Amino acid sequence: MPVTVTRYLLFRRSRRLAAAVGQNGRVRKVITVVGASVLAVTLAGAAVDTGAAIYAEYQLARHVRSAARLPFDPWVAILGFPFIPQAMRHRYDELEIKANGVEHPVVGNVTLESTMHDIGLTQASWLMRPDAELPVGMLESRIIIDSRHLGAYLGIKDLAVQAPAEDTDDPTGGTTESGISGNKGLVFSGTPTKAGFDKLVSVTVDLSFTGPDQTTLVLTPTGVATGPNTADQTVPDDKREAVLDAFRAAVPGQKLPFGLRPTAEGARGSDLIIEGIVEDVTVRLDGFRR
Repeated sequence: MPVTVTRYLLFRRSRRLAAAVGQNGRVRKVITVVGASVLAVTLAGAAVDTGAAIYAEYQLARHVRSAARLPFDPWVAILGFPFIPQAMRHRYDELEIKANGVEHPVVGNVTLESTMHDIGLTQASWLMRPDAELPVGMLESRIIIDSRHLGAYLGIKDLAVQAPAEDTDDPTGGTTESGISGNKGLVFSGTPTKAGFDKLVSVTVDLSFTGPDQTTLVLTPTGVATGPNTADQTVPDDKREAVLDAFRAAVPGQKLPFGLRPTAEGARGSDLIIEGIVEDVTVRLDGFRR
């Protein structure tokens, strides 16, 4: 008799266990189907959102090209995810516009950049009509002059530009949020053949602006630099002034996108960058290139 009871109990337990396993399997299947459906909807929504953002960026690039009289579409990015809720509330969080190789009457070519924060779209629509006014919470504008074009302007073909030593040692890489160094003690290295000196030399240079509209960049050499991260080349006393003068210049026509006045000038990498920042301003896309 005990054997019969034990076998009966084991049989009942195994049936209950099998039923529980079967029920758990069905629950897992339901969860899997629901999860897959949610994932599919999420991915589809993300694809639609990304597609709308890409289309808006394409239209914005075309509008900037037309309004600013550029020979090519600039690079643009409407930042922040998701995109569609920003468009629906008629306000973009942030967008960037960048045009490389823009013809410049003084230095040949420059790069123009602009970053807008908190952009109202009530008049412009989500596709940003080129003739519409855009209220902007904060606007950053930059002109970038690379060392090759600056060197051609100065008559120093092998010119290289470095940030001041104290900024180079700074782990942040610069003194502004966009990584621009200070404007004092930049290191310009090159061969100033027009000064009758045919050796690579490094000179410290200060940057400033002048003119009624603050659109002329002034390069003021302050001394010959030697030691680490320089050409480490001394200059004879009788050549010193001529060598320094080879790095001295006024570079007019530095008009920032949207007509901003410079608030910072310095180096980033081997480029000179002029930057202006202003808050609560209204602009139009045709002001990107002045």
